[in-house]
Amino acid sequence: MSVARSKDPDQIGFDPTRLARIDEHFGRYVDDGRLAGWQVVVTRGGEVAHSSTYGLRDRESGAPVEPDTLWRIYSMTKPVTSVAAMMLWEEGRFELTDEISRWLPEFADLRVYSKGSVLKPYTVPAVEPIRVWHLLTHTAGLTYGFMQTSVVDGLYRAAGYDLYPPTDVDLAGACAAFGELPLLFQPGSAWGYSVATDVLGRLVEVISGQSLDAFFADRIFGPLGMTDTRWWVEGDEADRLAALYVPEPRSGRAVRYDSLGSLAFRKPALLSGGGGLISSAADYHRFTQLLLRGGELDGVRLLGPRTVRFMTRNHLPGGQDLGTLSTGGFAETTLDGIGFGLGFAVVDDPIPSRVPSSVGEFYWGGVASTAFWVDPAEEITALLFTQLMPSSTYPLRSQLRQLVYAALVD
Repeated sequence: MSVARSKDPDQIGFDPTRLARIDEHFGRYVDDGRLAGWQVVVTRGGEVAHSSTYGLRDRESGAPVEPDTLWRIYSMTKPVTSVAAMMLWEEGRFELTDEISRWLPEFADLRVYSKGSVLKPYTVPAVEPIRVWHLLTHTAGLTYGFMQTSVVDGLYRAAGYDLYPPTDVDLAGACAAFGELPLLFQPGSAWGYSVATDVLGRLVEVISGQSLDAFFADRIFGPLGMTDTRWWVEGDEADRLAALYVPEPRSGRAVRYDSLGSLAFRKPALLSGGGGLISSAADYHRFTQLLLRGGELDGVRLLGPRTVRFMTRNHLPGGQDLGTLSTGGFAETTLDGIGFGLGFAVVDDPIPSRVPSSVGEFYWGGVASTAFWVDPAEEITALLFTQLMPSSTYPLRSQLRQLVYAALVD
C-alpha cells in the first residue's frame, strides 16, 4: 500500500512550486551523503497534496526508497500506545488520577533520588504516587538510561537499560526493574522523557487482559487497515525495511549501523510501547488521519472527538511549557512554547521556537529522525521518514515545517 497524491495542491491551498522545494531541499541531504534516503507525505483536509521519495533505503545494496518502504518509527510508537490507553479509559476501565500501583504493585512505595552517586545514591520517599496521567505526560519521574544527564540515568544503565533493554527481559520484567529504581523527581513536579510509555503499555496489558501486540492488532491496526505495522520483519518483508544509519563524526556522511538495526529482524522479548514499532508511510498516514478526524476514519471510530481534543491540550502542571519543566537531556521536540498532552507534544506558542506552526498543533518523532505532526487549525498532517540516529543530528523537522507552511498560500 502506498500514499499517492489525491488532489492538485492548488485546489487545497498549496502552491505546487513551493511544495517542490521540499524535494529539492531534502534531496541535497542525500546527494551529499548525510542521508541515505527519505519519504515525505503532506496532506490537507484528508487529501494528499504531496507524496515523494528520494534516495536509497539501503545504500549498500542500492535498493531505492519506494512508496511501501518500512521504517523503524521508534518513539512514534508512543502515540499509538497512548491511544490504546485512552480507548480503555473511554470504557471506564480506569481514571487518569488512579495510582498505577493498583495494577502494577511494583510501583508502590517508590523512592526519589536526592543526592549521591551511582555507586551510593541517597533517596527519599515519594510524596505522590505515580498516576496514569503522569505516564501519559512524562511527569512520572521515570527516565531513560541513554540520557546520560543524571545519576538516575546511570542507575538505569547499571541495571541493563540503555537504548535497548536486556535481550531476555519482557515488558513485565522491565517494569519490575523500573519499580526498583529511584525516580528522578517527585511525580508531577517536572517533565522528563522516559520509559513511562513502556509502563503505560504494560498497564494496557494488565487492564485489557491482552498482550500489547494482540491489543494493537485487534483494536487498532486491524480496524484501521494498518497492515504494514509490526514489531519485527522477517521473510520477504525484510527486504522492504530501510537500513539504519548514524553520522560519521568527521564527514557527517551516513554510515550503516547494523549492530542496532539488525534487532528489527527478530521477535523482541519486550514489546516496547515506547519505541518498538516498524511501520510504513501509508499506515502511519492512516493513524494521523484518525487523529485529525477526531478519532474516526472510514467509518471506524477508536476514540471520541472530545477525547482526542482532551488528549491534545497541554496537561503540564499550571499550563507551563517544557522549557520550564523539562529536566534536560534528549527529547523529540524543542522546549520553549511547547506543552505536553496525553501522548503528544502540543504547540502552545510557536514564536519561541522560531518555526511556523499553529497553536494546538500536536506531534512527536522517533530517534531515527522520523516525525509527524497534525495541525487541526489548518487541517494539515505531515510525515517524514528516514533512518538516521540520533534525530538531533540535523534540523530535519523544523526545516520540513518551514517548507510546508511556506507553501500554504490560501
